[in-house]
Amino acid sequence: MNSDLKVTFLTREYPPYIYGGAGVHLDYLSRALHKLIEVEVRAFGDQQGLINGVRVKGYQPWPVLAQDSDPRYQKVLDPLSVNLAMVKDRFDAQLVHAHTWYTFMAGLLAKKLYSIPLVTTIHSMEPLRPWKEEQLGNGYMVSSWMEKSGLEYADKVVAVSAEMKQDILKYFDLEPERVEIIYNGIDLEQYRYTDSTCSLEQYGVDLKRPYVLFVGRISRQKGIIHLLNAIKDIEAEAQVVLCAGAPDTKEIAREMTEKVETIRQKRDGVIWIEQMLPREAVIELYSQAAVFVCPSLYEPFGIINLEAMACKTAVVASAVGGIKEVVVDGETGFLVQFEQHDHATAEPVDPAGFSRILAEKINTILGDQKLREKMANKGRERVERFFSWDSIAQQTLELYESLLV
Repeated sequence: MNSDLKVTFLTREYPPYIYGGAGVHLDYLSRALHKLIEVEVRAFGDQQGLINGVRVKGYQPWPVLAQDSDPRYQKVLDPLSVNLAMVKDRFDAQLVHAHTWYTFMAGLLAKKLYSIPLVTTIHSMEPLRPWKEEQLGNGYMVSSWMEKSGLEYADKVVAVSAEMKQDILKYFDLEPERVEIIYNGIDLEQYRYTDSTCSLEQYGVDLKRPYVLFVGRISRQKGIIHLLNAIKDIEAEAQVVLCAGAPDTKEIAREMTEKVETIRQKRDGVIWIEQMLPREAVIELYSQAAVFVCPSLYEPFGIINLEAMACKTAVVASAVGGIKEVVVDGETGFLVQFEQHDHATAEPVDPAGFSRILAEKINTILGDQKLREKMANKGRERVERFFSWDSIAQQTLELYESLLV
């Protein structure tokens, strides 16, 4: 470890409170980087002490903000209060690294108050997530302002894919040399094929039938509604396992429930696991799936596809964002091309066509065991070659060092 260098991470998600790809990224990057330098994490939550050897402190929103507040606006006012709490505690790190708009104000203030370089990692972009207005109302304008301010004041911005870098340069006032591409990674020892089936049996998956797997939040961004619309065209023998929780809004939760109920009236084998499962259970689901499907409308990187590939599962995924840099079409799975409306909607121009092609690609893999096995092996090989966390930690350290010379 380089004892002369310390970084403070700022994040909304950190164990045990992880619900998306950004949290997975922080969990593994902090552990891998901790082997090289001192790492401190300040997170939303009640954590206190060491987690996997990394010192962590959690921060809570100010309770007064919940009084007589519009629930939509509270979703941005609470993060602002946490940002202030994070930055009031003195920084003794040589630099600060903020992740997602939720912590960009704390990063900006730390840079100003403590005269240290600011690195920001953007895991998704508010301009490309217009459905957030459904959740936040005018609070979406505030989250967008927080994101823009944190990025444009940063000394370096990390993009998790080459396509994301192009999007950053398009929507924000940044010189290309201030944006570095560092991919997400995967724990190759933890995410690997297992022949265990305990979780499958627990949730009612028939071990004698192949199944198609979705893992993710119930969100417009994740495209789950389009997958539900594709189920009628998926081979009847196949089960569909939806490991889907944490709905973004009451509206999409209700839409999801109604669609699943309607589908179940017409076919069996549709299994909805409505909570986010422990990592070991998810690895088991990946490993035994015939096909993993990622129908996202927007995905800066798509770490979920790496997880499936690492567990030797063929992937069918949308050809959007960083997914195109992870999944190799025809080799580790299939990419589904579709035309989108502009960023104001992000929905497919032809939603029925998108769902139909999803089903066609899924059926191609379901119907060809040799192809399925070939894609599964190629997927694991690709992950091992390009996406280890140790390599990503080393690239991140080199970025830090470039700011301190």
